Amino acid sequence: MVRVVRATQVEIESAVQALRDGELVAFPTETVYGLGANAQNPAAVRRIFEAKGRPANHPLIVHLDSPRFLHRWVREVPELANRLAESFWPGPLTLVMPKAAHVHEVITGGQDTIAIRVPAHPMAQQLLTAFGGGIAAPSANRYGRISPTRAEHVREEFGDSVRVIMDGGECNIGLESTIVGFEGGKVRLLRPGSVTASQLRAVAGELAEGPAEDAPRVPGSGPMHYAPTTPLTIVPAGEIDAQADAASAGGRRIAVLAQRLPLRSHKYVTWINAGRRPETYARDLYTNLRTLDKAGCQRILVQAVPDGERWEAVHDRLLRAATSIAEADDGTGTMAVLP
Repeated sequence: MVRVVRATQVEIESAVQALRDGELVAFPTETVYGLGANAQNPAAVRRIFEAKGRPANHPLIVHLDSPRFLHRWVREVPELANRLAESFWPGPLTLVMPKAAHVHEVITGGQDTIAIRVPAHPMAQQLLTAFGGGIAAPSANRYGRISPTRAEHVREEFGDSVRVIMDGGECNIGLESTIVGFEGGKVRLLRPGSVTASQLRAVAGELAEGPAEDAPRVPGSGPMHYAPTTPLTIVPAGEIDAQADAASAGGRRIAVLAQRLPLRSHKYVTWINAGRRPETYARDLYTNLRTLDKAGCQRILVQAVPDGERWEAVHDRLLRAATSIAEADDGTGTMAVLP
């Protein structure tokens, strides 16, 4: 059971003052920790990009405490957006809509759309309500690396460079929000998350999935993302033990993220059994990858997860974490990425 954490009044006042001063504040949401700045202060928002090493054309999500403030940020709210907001806000769903004229392009990555979310975490709600405005916030990690699901992860990434880090405990979802856009009276799924395609269809009807030529850029859509510093390879479920043996031949240290215990002892392998429940696997994924990334291993092998929409978000994150790996080590030093 994930504990529900609320901030003290002193903590809230400190975070609000930091935002008003143009400083960065890290805060928990139910998905991952965000690195926030006052969304109405372009100079403060640019500090997010500088701290993360984030490309300037990569849009941010603006967090609000209530849908009633949408009109301050959005030029036109599609009817389908209203229906989705009623069903899933506060919660792990981000809506991409036409931006209001005054919204600065530093938030939108130069696009004419803006991404909005109303988070459900009680500490995020406290902060947003006390601040009384929008907070622009991507995940609180270096660009392209593993997202943080605990306050300690944020401290590891940024140290004292972030003025306030609010500790709301472990995020209870652990993967970034589902992102959808709107086109031609339909909803398009732009990034999978814990709100599934079936849940979206139940509210919005027909659903287009995947990128389209004219679809807006959204956070986390790059081919390389969510990646540990240790090279990561996905292997077929039935081959995880054999691949661990082969990769650790000669005493090379290998890390494994699997959905079961090993069939036999592997002398040079650090093995995490993440289990077979998709919600638990997703919640713990980034923490497990961080643990394996610190294990001093030469490679992380990840057992391929099952098909099906309950695993879609995990599948997406793992594929992006592994995309940057051009070769794997089979003992000879050069082996293609495993299917």
